Amino acid sequence: MAGIACGAGCGEPNPPSAPPAAGATPAVATQVAAAATDQRRTRPLPGFESRDLDGAPWRTADLIGQRTVVFGFAPGAPAAATVARALSAIAGERGANNFEIVGVAAGNDVAGARSLLAEHRLSIRSFVDPSGDLARRIGIRQPVWLAITDVDGNLLYGEEYFPEEGPDPSGSVEQALRAQLRLPGRSDASLAALPLAPEFSAERLEGGERFQLSSLRGKPAILMFFLHTCPHCHEALRFLRPALDALPEATRPALVGISIVNRTFVVQEALKEQGLDFFPVVLDADAKIRTAYGALQAVPVILLLDAAGRIVSRTEGWSGDRDSALMRMRLAKLAGQPVPMLLHKTGYSGNEVCSVCHESETATWELTNHATAYDTLVRHGADGRSECVSCHVVGYGKEGGYQVAKPDPNLENVGCESCHGRGGPHLSPSFVTNHAYEGVCQSCHNPEHSLGFEYASFLPRVSHAANQAHLALPPAERAKLLAARHAPRQDLLPTAAAYVGSAACQSCHADEHASWQSQPHAKALDTLAAKGKAADADCLRCHTTGFDKPGGFQAGGGAQPALAGVGCESCHGPGGEHVAEGSRKLGTILKLSDKCGSCAILQICGSCHDDANDPGFEFEVIDKILRQRHGKEELDIDGGRKPALPPSAALGLLERAFAGGPG
Repeated sequence: MAGIACGAGCGEPNPPSAPPAAGATPAVATQVAAAATDQRRTRPLPGFESRDLDGAPWRTADLIGQRTVVFGFAPGAPAAATVARALSAIAGERGANNFEIVGVAAGNDVAGARSLLAEHRLSIRSFVDPSGDLARRIGIRQPVWLAITDVDGNLLYGEEYFPEEGPDPSGSVEQALRAQLRLPGRSDASLAALPLAPEFSAERLEGGERFQLSSLRGKPAILMFFLHTCPHCHEALRFLRPALDALPEATRPALVGISIVNRTFVVQEALKEQGLDFFPVVLDADAKIRTAYGALQAVPVILLLDAAGRIVSRTEGWSGDRDSALMRMRLAKLAGQPVPMLLHKTGYSGNEVCSVCHESETATWELTNHATAYDTLVRHGADGRSECVSCHVVGYGKEGGYQVAKPDPNLENVGCESCHGRGGPHLSPSFVTNHAYEGVCQSCHNPEHSLGFEYASFLPRVSHAANQAHLALPPAERAKLLAARHAPRQDLLPTAAAYVGSAACQSCHADEHASWQSQPHAKALDTLAAKGKAADADCLRCHTTGFDKPGGFQAGGGAQPALAGVGCESCHGPGGEHVAEGSRKLGTILKLSDKCGSCAILQICGSCHDDANDPGFEFEVIDKILRQRHGKEELDIDGGRKPALPPSAALGLLERAFAGGPG
């Protein structure tokens, strides 16, 4: 996003209605420009204390512990309504995605602030900033702004310029927020469906007849949204000039620039001074073209169009050698030329490089949970924890691989090189032989992190061949497929043995049994009776032990006290083999003290504590595990082995860990 985190692109210095002077630079981008490429170097949201719209005290320190969208607004500013509508569209997803929204109302117009929020049905807590002090301390100069903080209160993203023109200004802001918050429904940058480029007509920078995009139909083309003062745009153009000249004239893509500033003379002079006046430029006075293409934030934005006018790739920002290599491959393919294999010589190349030649494989990969593996870390605020990151990125802990200290978005998620080795078979021919991927999978899908993993049954979920048929599904059906794959799994526990009831555990585990009896799990069936649902099979499945399974609670079976409630076997698996005379004890029951709380144990809990029955549970799982804890062994907290502690002390340790303190 422009204002606060510029990264590899440049933000818009002023909205279209207020073009900047020549040479103007983004107001805030330079202050935390590293934010987009190195989250560990971001600065915290400034400390600030005020009162909310009801007069209650409030401070920015209260935001620590949860991802937060901060909405700064002057109630009467036109853009305030645009942003409020976008926030209202995602507000209902806060609990399921672990983020909160707060408002910062500039000035003293409390009634106006209330009215704005009520008009757009945006139910958020807002506080007043009469003098605009918080915005100034961040570096904001506009009356409406957005900032996103991580769980530690660090600024990750910000914007202070918003579209007011175009078919759906609020929709553009919503999509930008979805992308930054990693929410479902965000635009798919891979564009596997190859949509047609929106048609437009525009004034030419050099004058003369208006430009029509349709005039390029029949040959490939490049559309580049740029800012005349942006050094990243200059670098991209310096690359494109010789790269295009090297392609055959007959199939060479036509480059068309779209200036985000509409001061004709200033843009012409800047391009001439830089020696970059070699391509036609059109103006976008009302920002309708930018809105149609979703290019309202950082520049450059470069889109490649095939001869049929379909968008085949999109590049946002420009980061030197890597983007140059990737663009060279894409241009060759677009022009129908042999694609050079420009893999990283010493590091990992990332999925985008692989996708240039392996389009079908990339499209099928996007239908797997591997494609969003990193998103789960961001939503849980665990993207800075190495013990979690290692299995959700490419090449972690290896030369040229992903680093927590210097995140590389191109290596996020479980990508091609996670399974096929660095550079795939091209550079790692012996990484996997005879399709023996089971060992690769089990390096992450191990008992500590992944319960019930069976290679044979899991393979079809990630297999390119198995997913090929799903590419033909309509978008709505694909969405259902992905939702089903993200849903909590059932029957994670061992199934060979019969259930015996919690009473059978008491003789050997008296203290644990006594502790369990005092907790809500033991009384789970009583809560159904109080609601008149004691005979509801859908409810009994989660409120009894081993419902409708061998030895488990049976509907209509009368009083079954040893199986009433969520008992020992609900979490540890059926104990028929474990308690049998002369049976081996180790390996016949599921031990949880050596499991990752936020991964493996969540899988067990999540089978009942899902979004439908307990929204937000997955983000509170460690806290709730500690409240239910009744064992004497060490427990895995926050990825490390901690000594056995009473729940109160363990919770204190956990809170300090989440606050970044010792322990």
